Amino acid sequence: MKSLITALLLLASVTLTRADTASQLTAVQAADDARVAAMRKPTQENLGAIFSDELRYSHSTGAVDTKASFTAALTQGKSKYLSVEYEERNFTFPAPGIALMSGRAKFNIELETGPIAPTLAFLAVWRLEEGKWRFLAWQSCKLPTPAAP
Repeated sequence: MKSLITALLLLASVTLTRADTASQLTAVQAADDARVAAMRKPTQENLGAIFSDELRYSHSTGAVDTKASFTAALTQGKSKYLSVEYEERNFTFPAPGIALMSGRAKFNIELETGPIAPTLAFLAVWRLEEGKWRFLAWQSCKLPTPAAP
């Protein structure tokens, strides 16, 4: 009887964990959708609410931005994210309050030097801060353009 109760308790904890993960997944996906929208139409307020104070944004060029420098580049129009189309976007939760987002996306970006349209592979880190998912880190690399048939 004791082993049956233990098994049922374990099953219940797995079910609760799956439900919690589903809830976290929905919340972090919504936070990422809000991040992309805020980067497309940047304001200090919107970006400030989504970006962690400890943001480290490593561009595919090797340049690295902080929350302050990336927010300034976006709000001053030095970098304009016109569109982001995910080809793949996956989330995992390796530790409580941490979400890893990996995948591949097509970007249309207007820079001071002209437009670029890279396809990037990326890894992003989201952290739960005071009950809200905040964008903590980004690392990306350019993928080669597929050869024409």
